[in-house]
Amino acid sequence: LSQLPGWSLRRDGSIVIRTGNDDALGVYTCTPYNSYGTAGESRPTRVLLKDPPTFTVHPKEEYFQEVGRELVIPCVAHGDPPPTITWLKVGGTGKVGARLDGNSSLVLQPLLKEQHGLWECTATNQVASVSTTTTVHVLGTSPHAVTNVSVLPLLLAANISWEPGFDGGYFQRFSVWYTPLVKHPPRAHHDWVSLSVPVGAQHLLVENLQPDTSYQFSVLAQNKLGSGPFSQIVTSVPRGFPATTVPPEPPAMTVRVFLSPPQALTANETVRGVLLRWEPPAQFSVALSGYALELRQDKGGWEVLDRSIPSTKTQVLVPGLIKDAFYEFRLVAFAGSYISDPSNTVNVSTAGMEVYPSRTQLPELLPQPVLAGVIGGICFLSVAVIFSTMAACIMNRRRAARIQKRRQGRSRPARCRRP
Repeated sequence: LSQLPGWSLRRDGSIVIRTGNDDALGVYTCTPYNSYGTAGESRPTRVLLKDPPTFTVHPKEEYFQEVGRELVIPCVAHGDPPPTITWLKVGGTGKVGARLDGNSSLVLQPLLKEQHGLWECTATNQVASVSTTTTVHVLGTSPHAVTNVSVLPLLLAANISWEPGFDGGYFQRFSVWYTPLVKHPPRAHHDWVSLSVPVGAQHLLVENLQPDTSYQFSVLAQNKLGSGPFSQIVTSVPRGFPATTVPPEPPAMTVRVFLSPPQALTANETVRGVLLRWEPPAQFSVALSGYALELRQDKGGWEVLDRSIPSTKTQVLVPGLIKDAFYEFRLVAFAGSYISDPSNTVNVSTAGMEVYPSRTQLPELLPQPVLAGVIGGICFLSVAVIFSTMAACIMNRRRAARIQKRRQGRSRPARCRRP
């Protein structure tokens, strides 16, 4: 065995072959022995090499098809012996109407709403079993039920959140339904109250609830084709005031947002301008929206140079600074409607530098009202010059016509009439 790489003998007499190849093919026998001899060799066993299944045609990651139409999803594998192909819908529902064709492709005809979701193709033979998945999106249906509904009990309120289901190919809206659970209801059936959810939101705060009373909550999705199924019902009990002689004032519901300023702002002078680099904020509890760059020249007031720097950037080039001037730069971060404190300030002096134009100002440094006044003044001056030029031309033409008329009158000969 020492002559065969990857072969070894265990203490219990088993042979371990790390890599199966043609060297392992053949018939094997095992002969046990000790100091008294042996009782003979074992029955022969034959080692054969077989190939595990391998996919030659994978299904795509996603398929989109209208409800009621045909959808064919290919899945082909080979191996030795040839593998068997099976399809399974993850979740266990929606297999009604599904079949396999001669090429082991999944055929969904007609395509049903219940067949929306994740499907798994599995290839199996005597050696191994491998699988791959694809997602089927059924279009033209009512929405699917929302999932992962959770209720956070608050003081006389509850915050309901969820994950939207597939919208069926159309825009969907949500509504939250709730009802109290009482031991002795005045009627046989208690009423549910529905609240509309703002567009794009995946949570809703339900207020004015009774303390220490159980409530049931459910979420409903709707699109232009109708309503989807209600979500699972979640039961929760809003918190009440603590047991004291005098009920305290309800505390203000505030959400603390942590947004630290950008870090390590540095400035490097290049032939094209000043290159500013920084590190993102160390702490932020909501996603960053972007950055704004502020500039101050010669200890003047701070001006916003660029308010639309993407959150993915960590550097920006500032060209066109004035020669022989002193600049200060700082950066602030945005996260939704929240603004961080300014970062550290970096100083840049252009004294004696020939790489910056001496008469070029950054256009962003002009406030918008001043810039609008300058443009308006230039336009008014241009119109005045045009009208003045036209008036002068008209007056010159009239004057030349009068002079010409006088000259023609003097050049005519005098006529005498006979008495």
